[in-house]
Amino acid sequence: MEYYRDTWKLDNKPEKRLKVVIVGAGIAGLVAGLGLKQSGHDVVVLEQAQEIAEVGAGIQMAPNNMRILGRLGVLPEVVKYCNFMEKNSLRRWKDNSELGIAPLMPSIAELYGAPLGVIHRGDLQRVLLQCAKASDVDIRTGHKVVRVDENFEARVQLVSGEWIEGDVVVAADGIKSSVRAQIAAHHSYKDHSTSTGDSAYRIMIPKEKLEHDEYALKLLKENVGMRWMGPGGHIMAYPVKNNTVYNIVLLHPQKEDLDSHEAASWTRKGDKQEMLDFYRDWCPEVQNLLSYVPDGDVMEWTLNSHNPLPSWVENRVVLIGDASHPMLPYVAQGAAQAIEDGGVLQCVLTKSSADIPLALAVFQSVRKARAEAVQGSAAATRKALHLPDGPEQQERDRKIMDAGKGSSENPDLWADKTFQEFIWGTDVMRETIVRWPEHKARAEGSHLHNLVAVAHL
Repeated sequence: MEYYRDTWKLDNKPEKRLKVVIVGAGIAGLVAGLGLKQSGHDVVVLEQAQEIAEVGAGIQMAPNNMRILGRLGVLPEVVKYCNFMEKNSLRRWKDNSELGIAPLMPSIAELYGAPLGVIHRGDLQRVLLQCAKASDVDIRTGHKVVRVDENFEARVQLVSGEWIEGDVVVAADGIKSSVRAQIAAHHSYKDHSTSTGDSAYRIMIPKEKLEHDEYALKLLKENVGMRWMGPGGHIMAYPVKNNTVYNIVLLHPQKEDLDSHEAASWTRKGDKQEMLDFYRDWCPEVQNLLSYVPDGDVMEWTLNSHNPLPSWVENRVVLIGDASHPMLPYVAQGAAQAIEDGGVLQCVLTKSSADIPLALAVFQSVRKARAEAVQGSAAATRKALHLPDGPEQQERDRKIMDAGKGSSENPDLWADKTFQEFIWGTDVMRETIVRWPEHKARAEGSHLHNLVAVAHL
């Protein structure tokens, strides 16, 4: 396939065939289910919704997750709905002046062996769901899980009272995860969110609304990401759905009276006038795009950070995706990190199917520090993108312009070459298997430490 090359393959020959119970049919759950089924395991996915709807907005598909989808065999279908981004344009909020360009395709694919694109979340989830069903993954909708076994054995209880058992439970039930809450309580850990100070408006403008606007149509037709940076906020915009819809995400200060804990990273109806008021002094190009937003079509996403859990694993239960590491949008890695979870879980439960505690310990060893490093990058990126005009902003702009001339340092981490190498260049599946002895030793050491700690209680 164009833009994709990969010679590494996972040996799909587990010593023992497992029954894996996955809670949640989002991106993380479907990728994990598809991979584990292809490795020969029996997989049951329990989804609380009666029907899996295509919801959401545009998301980034980076090389680190594209190569995993390639190994699952779903990439040819996924890219039918992708826009491959040629570059990202970083601009000033006030006058639309271009500070720098981050070249993307095809150079990113040549460098990392997998493409970079954007896709509507609903399109990705639909493709994954279709492929999972075609692979005979047992997907059961209308099955709400209320808790796992109190000793974290591999069984879950449904709202009906029924228990479903397996060999492993994978909790991919999102940011409001009941399993996450149960693990946190087990550790007497107060799991809470902290306001970033931001919310985000998410807007989708269909092509037919832009047909008589030459500038807007140009943005829609070109596969270019537009990032406007300003005091207290920034805007990211790009085409999706094969250049038929323009996707805009607008980050702005959060309402002071909002209950951030209850609304943690949750979507609600936004107020169009409040949106227009915040961006009223931004450049005419931004004002023009916002003029196409109809009343009632503004969705607002409250952005809160979540402290890392002490552990993602308890006995035979493991958290993945937003249930383990909720991601903020500043470096566009939410879906990618969820897909990495699925890929690594496939590796460990194939390599160590006869020793599930070891497999899950290795999973945590491989994934937790990396995912939390990505989480931690959000604060620095947010600060850089939202600087008020002044000396710090001028220094940021100078660095962005210098980065475009060959310097590797970019205050916008998403466009920083060193950060790109860390995020996009790391092959988590290959690293898991190639460095298995190292990961195993670290995992066994951690497990021994926990046993000693328990013995001294």
